[in-house]
Amino acid sequence: MKKFKRIFLLGLALLSLAGCQEKTSGEKTEESQTQVEGQEVESEDTIKVEATDGLNKYSNYFFDSFDTVTQTAVFAESDEEGYKYSNYIKDRMADLHKEFSSFDAYEGVNNVYTINDQAGKNPVQVSDELFDLIESALADYKNYSHKNDISFGRVTEIWRRAMDIYGEEGHDHSDNKALPSLEELKAADSFTNIDSIVLDKENKTVFISDPKTKLDLGSVAKGYAVELVAKELEEMGAKSVLISAGGNVRAIGGPSDGKRDNWAVGVQNPEAHGNDSVDSIKEILYVNGKSVVTSGDYERYFTVDGRNYHHIIDVDTLYPADHFRSLTIVTDSSALADFLSTAVFCMDVSDGFDLINSIDGVEGFWILKDGTTVHTPGMEAYMESMGASPVN
Repeated sequence: MKKFKRIFLLGLALLSLAGCQEKTSGEKTEESQTQVEGQEVESEDTIKVEATDGLNKYSNYFFDSFDTVTQTAVFAESDEEGYKYSNYIKDRMADLHKEFSSFDAYEGVNNVYTINDQAGKNPVQVSDELFDLIESALADYKNYSHKNDISFGRVTEIWRRAMDIYGEEGHDHSDNKALPSLEELKAADSFTNIDSIVLDKENKTVFISDPKTKLDLGSVAKGYAVELVAKELEEMGAKSVLISAGGNVRAIGGPSDGKRDNWAVGVQNPEAHGNDSVDSIKEILYVNGKSVVTSGDYERYFTVDGRNYHHIIDVDTLYPADHFRSLTIVTDSSALADFLSTAVFCMDVSDGFDLINSIDGVEGFWILKDGTTVHTPGMEAYMESMGASPVN
């Protein structure tokens, strides 16, 4: 199931999100305009902001990739460079959305939908990017945790159907007839089999040997896409860029505005969702060249008989994970951060803490059900509450 996570960007003077909502599959977003430093602009246009000190900034805001809002900030020396990088992000994310989609077929594209359609029939030759994404997800599963399993698609498909029936507004429903039964979930889970995914590296083909196994890359695709685009921008010469795709934040360098060394990324307070009386930001993280990814239970969910059912499904219980409210991962790679944010969200705090703490260069920040927080020791280097700041 496609994850839906939000991280607020602070101190960017980038975009105002008032009145805008992220798309879910099959929906259109009502608001297509926003305010950028006092200018009303079409959301798909890149806006140049004259810098008072440092390089000019080029901001963009679009909705058409990975069913979420993507915000970008590019600092560049020239208009040619600024618009080139900004437009590259938008166009590249749109292409990767098609390649990684399990929901739609696209003419001339062999994607996850194609692989699932050919399960038990034929190997499917795919792009280098899709092959590498699947290979990476399998390696992370083996090296770190079975809690994020891309062969879990039959189960997440059932929960996605329930989400579509009940809607994602969080309203309480008295009719629970559409709730998945444990028997139904177990039957679907019988086709979860990571070993049924057969990769041929030489021919770049993917084959699902079990015709009833179904891939779902929603827990890894967006982070991988953001990381790939960032790496490509760095190869093109970009020095100062921030990409936020539905909460998967990836920084290239720091903000070249002549004032700060680090980007400010705010982690949302789950209690503030729909409650204006609660501070919206739980913690501010200051990062340079890092990825920040959060998983939470408060964005995509529905409520039946007073119980919330969110979108992050535990592969062991077959029901939404229920250990804490949110988890934020900080590390170099957005792809790894995306994988771990889902896997660790499905663990209790102790087990998740031990896993994160055992991986070099990875830090975690948990918000518990009672509003208290837990973090790995290395996370303090990024936390405003622990003395981190925009300037080194």
